[in-house]
Amino acid sequence: MRNLLLSFIAVFSIGCLSGCEEPELKRPNILLVLTDDQGWGDLAFHGNDSIDTPHLDWLAQHATEFTRFYVSPVCAPTRASILTGRYHLATGTSWVTHRMEVMREEEVTIAEVMKAAGYRTGLFGKWHNGKQYPHDPVGQGFQEFFGFKEGHFNNYFDATLTHNFEEVKTQGYMANVLADKAMEFMTSDGPFLCMLTLNTPHGPFQVPDEYFDKYAAMGFNNKDAAIYGMVENIDDIVGRLLDHLNAIQKEEETIVIFMTDNGPNGVRYNGGFKGIKAHVDEGGVRVPFLIRYPRLSWDKGAKIEKMAAHIDILPTLAELTGIVLPDSLNIHGKSLLPMTESAPGWPNRKFYTHQVIREVDTIPSAVRSDQYLLTMKPNETALYDLLADPFQKLNIIDSLPELAASMQADYRKWFAEVTKNGTTPEPIQVGHAQVPEIELPAPDVFTKEAIAFKGGIGWANDWFTDVSNESKASWDLLAVDTATYAVYVEMACETAAPFNVRISLGSEVVQKEVSASLSAPQLESPDREDRGEVYERKWPLVFAGNLKVNQGSGELSVSVNGFSGSSLEIKSIRLRML
Repeated sequence: MRNLLLSFIAVFSIGCLSGCEEPELKRPNILLVLTDDQGWGDLAFHGNDSIDTPHLDWLAQHATEFTRFYVSPVCAPTRASILTGRYHLATGTSWVTHRMEVMREEEVTIAEVMKAAGYRTGLFGKWHNGKQYPHDPVGQGFQEFFGFKEGHFNNYFDATLTHNFEEVKTQGYMANVLADKAMEFMTSDGPFLCMLTLNTPHGPFQVPDEYFDKYAAMGFNNKDAAIYGMVENIDDIVGRLLDHLNAIQKEEETIVIFMTDNGPNGVRYNGGFKGIKAHVDEGGVRVPFLIRYPRLSWDKGAKIEKMAAHIDILPTLAELTGIVLPDSLNIHGKSLLPMTESAPGWPNRKFYTHQVIREVDTIPSAVRSDQYLLTMKPNETALYDLLADPFQKLNIIDSLPELAASMQADYRKWFAEVTKNGTTPEPIQVGHAQVPEIELPAPDVFTKEAIAFKGGIGWANDWFTDVSNESKASWDLLAVDTATYAVYVEMACETAAPFNVRISLGSEVVQKEVSASLSAPQLESPDREDRGEVYERKWPLVFAGNLKVNQGSGELSVSVNGFSGSSLEIKSIRLRML
């Protein structure tokens, strides 16, 4: 079905910008820069006089800014909506870990749409919508991927990143490396979709000295000095990108978008808005959004105050590139071009926000109209007039109870619609001949018994700790074809006596005797502030045997027996196709 939709898109694509007078014009290129955990207030042009962002300030003066632009409260949901033009719950993405970040394979992404219309497609940076193929960038339409697939990365200097299916050791600061790769990609011929999805200013809080020292000298604590240093580095990268487009003579034909994925990762200047990352209030989901396309006669520095959102990006870019999106894609967003052209009769809209997939009334959620915001939290339902009270100082629900009830009813109807296909995480697919190795990381576990995560919740890069003879962990697999794999276990232990590690899938079992202690030393980490996530370690890789994986569904499990040591930890299972 997805291939049929993509064929439709390719057939009905047109050769120039909708409404242009010269059909021979090249299709516009697209550069979308998305930063991680940078809030609305982390920019000088938004009134933050403690930070220097001259290149983004310049862009804001030469671009159209949507001043009421909304995303999801956390990373992966926002990314799913950018990619598909749909609310994240409808794509299967409901949170940021335990495979709730994974987007369904059948979702049609902006990369697939653009590729079908003849674009080169590349993503450089953080993905966070599925680690294993076909839920990874390559499986979702990006011809070139260079970055990492998890929710966050452990070390930002000299990182080992992924280029399509291969690991590549890099040198330097990761954000700069990613920008270099993006610029290299944009230099080649043909129209391109280039998404530069930077990992900063998300933690761990690591940044080169020249950036950190500047803000530390201004009196900021280590965390904020690192964050503001990261943001200034982002600004320098944007400057380099703009200079590069000019140098390769593609500035006039390139649509440039700058935006962030959610509110700030901590309490700091945010323009007075209530809330931070993971909150459904304005400060958690209202972000910067700049769009510049020199070919169009948009007013430089224009400020558009009507609401817009991440779901609008795909339909907007489709119209700008002359691509017709079939109705069967069920796009939830709208093209924003009419607003930039001051078209009359722009409809009033509602935007819906849900923090994490649980039942309504048990988790923070919100619905916005042009004027009002209704927030629904376990301990309070509140109504605000955003036009009169953008900083949410006054709860007016008692004076407008019928409006609040109506908005809540709209929300429940929306929630039922976007979750009608369920939100059960997708199984991990194996058996694809073009994929040489599949990693089953601890946070992707389907079920676990008598086992805990080192970091508590099980964010990206976490591992199992306090593993015992009663422990068992299982991953939900879907084998698209039968194949045999060499099975490896990333593990560390302290033991004085041999014990067995057992890997099973249905009737297929491999077992490895471990007869000595294995050390996983922590790597040097140049954090400016103690992190909340686990630190990176160098894990031994233990070969457990060759396992036949038959076509079909099943649960691959790991357990131990005979263990009598003092500690046992497991980071992941790795399957290498033979």
